[in-house]
Amino acid sequence: MEALFEGILSVSWQQLVMMAIGCVLMYLGIKKEYEPTLLVPMGLGTILVNIPNTGMITQGPGSPVGVLDVLFEAGIETELFPLLIFIGIGAMIDFGPLLQNPTMLFFGAAAQFGIFFTIFVALFAGFSLEQSASIGIIGAADGPTSVFVANQLAPDLLGPITVAAYSYMALVPIIQPPAIKLVTTENERKIRMKYKAENVSRLTKILFPIIITLVAGFIAPASLPLVGFLMFGNLMRECGVLDRLSETAQNELVNLVTILLGITIAKTMTADQFLNLQTLMIIGFGLVAFIMDSIGGVLFCKVVNIFRKEKINPMIGAAGISAFPMSSRVVQRLATEADPQNFVLNYSISANVAGQIGSVVAGGLILGYFV
Repeated sequence: MEALFEGILSVSWQQLVMMAIGCVLMYLGIKKEYEPTLLVPMGLGTILVNIPNTGMITQGPGSPVGVLDVLFEAGIETELFPLLIFIGIGAMIDFGPLLQNPTMLFFGAAAQFGIFFTIFVALFAGFSLEQSASIGIIGAADGPTSVFVANQLAPDLLGPITVAAYSYMALVPIIQPPAIKLVTTENERKIRMKYKAENVSRLTKILFPIIITLVAGFIAPASLPLVGFLMFGNLMRECGVLDRLSETAQNELVNLVTILLGITIAKTMTADQFLNLQTLMIIGFGLVAFIMDSIGGVLFCKVVNIFRKEKINPMIGAAGISAFPMSSRVVQRLATEADPQNFVLNYSISANVAGQIGSVVAGGLILGYFV
């Protein structure tokens, strides 16, 4: 009889707290529909790994190997899961709006400001350079990139970095509006931009992922696993002869791998690894990175406007983060609030997809520094 209650009697308050966190993650995924394919399995996994003597993770020498340890070694340590997700993301993205407005590439680069700002903040707070770089990459607003970089530079921080990165991605509609309004006036948010519909040839769409891969490879070779898989997915979409593979990558592949990634990351979310001051600091610095990315992009636009006759709506800069398409929708909503007739979605989408490229290149540059 005592054996039946052994698990209940041995559970610690820290483990109960982590189970509550798991429930919150599942609530956000199910009720709020925030990144459900990631937060639901991550939340359930967090509960499972914090049950005393759980068989989900290896308990010690001689004990059975936990299934999450097997998945972690196969999908995270090898970095397979994040790269497979990038194939699906690439297949989802239409670079047409960006090719119509190629100057938006600069806004995708400017919106990575928060990454490097946060690296210095984390260094000042006492984190090592590798840990600081991993924390800063949360500002890329790109979950797979955060996992990829953190796994190489600071695997001990993988859990909180992943939770922070994906949580803030899901909370873009809540985080970005106050940050944007902080550094813009209502008149600036009312700025209208002329839209010119231009067709982009199929050849251009095919050549674009190839050229981006080559350019990124020469500038930041360490980014090629990220950029290469992202652009491979996009090439499948645009080449016209791999439609079935493209559709599979967009739907079945990305959903399945994201689910596996979520429940596997839960392995790092045990009470002894997660409940500490360091984790709280990482989550806080991740929020700083996210906010500074948005502010940096807006300020870059405002500087550019000094030299332009036709002004750019500065909110476009905030759409340069990698959270696609949520950030572009946020910018359009704010533009409509200021002026119901203001339509900037095409430009904000252009900056948003540019942010996808900017985030993976930034991750590659950081990795390249340490390689």
